[in-house]
This record gives sequence, C-alpha cells and structure tokens, in this order.
Amino acid sequence: MTSSLGTELALAEEVPVALVFNGITHAVMMASPIHLEDFALGFAFTEGLIENPSQLFGVDVVHQSKGIELQLEVAAQTEAKLKERRRSMAGRTGCGLCGADSLDQVKLALPQAREVHIAIEAMHRAHADMRSQQPLKLQTGATHAAAWSDSNGHILHLREDVGRHNALDKLIGALLKARTSMTQGFVCITSRASFEMVQKTVMAGAGVLTAVSAPTRLAVDVAQQHNLVLAGLVREQSFTAYSHPSRLTTLQPIALQA
Repeated sequence: MTSSLGTELALAEEVPVALVFNGITHAVMMASPIHLEDFALGFAFTEGLIENPSQLFGVDVVHQSKGIELQLEVAAQTEAKLKERRRSMAGRTGCGLCGADSLDQVKLALPQAREVHIAIEAMHRAHADMRSQQPLKLQTGATHAAAWSDSNGHILHLREDVGRHNALDKLIGALLKARTSMTQGFVCITSRASFEMVQKTVMAGAGVLTAVSAPTRLAVDVAQQHNLVLAGLVREQSFTAYSHPSRLTTLQPIALQA
C-alpha cells in the first residue's frame, strides 16, 4: 500500500466562469480555466442560443479577482433568445441544469441525429487511446474528458474539464471551429451519459455517443427518439448498446459452429 501527502499532489484548477452575452450574464459555471474560447462557442451552440458559429462574433476572456468572465459578442437576433431563456445558474461541478428558471428550459427542441455506423473495434480503440491523451487527468486524477474520434478509432480532438458537461461543450466548440464533418466519426466521453450529454451531442449534429459509464433512463429515451446511437459501459472489450445497436458493427469475422 502506498500513500502520499495531499500537498504533494497536483490539484485540478476549478474557477467560476461567467458567460456574458452582449452584456447579459447568462450562466456561471465552475470550470477548468483552459480552452475557454471553445467552451464559449460550444456552450452557446448546445444551449440553442446561437444557430451557427457565424453568430458568435468574438470572445474576450477577462480575468478577475473572483473568477473569469467570457464576454461573448453575438448577433442581435440572439438577444431575444437570451431574454427568453435568461437564467442565473450557479453550476456546481458536473451539474448542467442547476438554476434553470422553468421546466421548459430543460428540454430543447432537438433535431434528428444523422445516421452513422461505426465499427465496434474502432470504438474500443478510441477509448483505449483516449486514456493516454488526458494530461490533466494524468496529473490530477480529477477531470473528465470528451473526445472526437474518426471512423477508424483515432482521436482527433480532446478537451478536459472538471465538469463533464463543460468538457463536452469545449469539444463541440473545437469541432465547430474546425468545421468537422459529424458523419465521419463519433463522440467519446469518460463520464456517465446523462440526459444533457445526449442532448448536447444531438445538438452538435453527431450521430454516435460512446461513454465509459452507463446512461440514465431519460438519456436512453432521448437517444432513441432522436436517432442517436448510444453505447455505454465501454470497458476493455465489452460495452452495452442502449439505442440503435444495429449501427454498431464488427470487422471481425464471426466463426460459425458446425
């Protein structure tokens, strides 16, 4: 058995990050202070506040004594949405719906996900490779990751954060900036697949979400209703398909019994 003093360990940074749209504070999230421009874009898009990246004109990252402000300049037509859905949200780590003003804000109007097929071997390869590409997790043991894999299981983009929702928003922001084709790969996450993780994935236009942990019942229902392939408990060589399992195929030949 080994042990070490807590003061000798690297600790994950966790700071209040306020998202301010055209001068209107919309949310305050506890987040890791990295890849904040990606976070701003991904959050604005998955929350339905902007319809495409061109409606976000710029992001100023302003460091203050009590935290960080992300000052987003957005198109004028989004201000009506801001006023309709304005909320003062003190987002605890891992909590994406804290402080919503009404039940109407919980479920967004979602599109149907694109039909995407992936190889099971590619899914396992991506999850195995993802473990070595998380520097914050390796240093602190306290962060989640969201990654984008190509159809062969190669990780192309990865973002980390103390909050799983934040990590996914950062990844989606990076994918939007890179103009990534959402039909040529899939999303991998190191957390459970909650309802909001499914919702954000569908909003981003991806067709497949794979998770290390299990989903919730509502997450499975939303994935099924909106055409999203959802796989959970992706460990070593095992997994569970929760929706649209026929789109998870194998490259290995199946031995027939005589």
